[in-house]
Amino acid sequence: MNQWHLFLAFFRVGMLGYGGGPSSIPLVCAEAVTKYRWMTDEEFAEILAIANALPGPIATKMAGYIGYEQAVVLGAIVAVFASVAPSLILLMALLQLLYKWKDAPQVKRLTAYIRPAIAVMLALMAIDFFRESYEGAGLGQTVFLAAASAFLMFGKWRLHPAYVIALALVYGAVFLSS
Repeated sequence: MNQWHLFLAFFRVGMLGYGGGPSSIPLVCAEAVTKYRWMTDEEFAEILAIANALPGPIATKMAGYIGYEQAVVLGAIVAVFASVAPSLILLMALLQLLYKWKDAPQVKRLTAYIRPAIAVMLALMAIDFFRESYEGAGLGQTVFLAAASAFLMFGKWRLHPAYVIALALVYGAVFLSS
């Protein structure tokens, strides 16, 4: 029964917490402190402080912690899944709708308008990565990694980008760790 309560509590948070962490925090508090009494206000404040200090979405970190405290690993899995399930369900429904109407002129026009924005965002991200690599490893290492990556992906071997990323991580761990 505890897993069911965890699921319901964090599913509601996922459904109603539109806007990210700041909107989810009071909902998590209402469920964990007020409704189910899984913790006190002081314990909730401590969990919130820890969740704010760690990277990633606050609601899922809090769900994982509270779920673990209530029902160990299974509780953590149930709570985290419940907190992301509403978004996952909505995304799958929207993708099905988009797939159904993919040949409609309005959808084609919409994707044509979105592509340049995505290209600009990817370019800005690549520039940020290049700048951070240059500042961290120097120009020589950055140019070498960029050239080797391009060669591996577009040259004779045509490696999948995931493999190139893994190789770059290994290279960084071996040659760039200090």
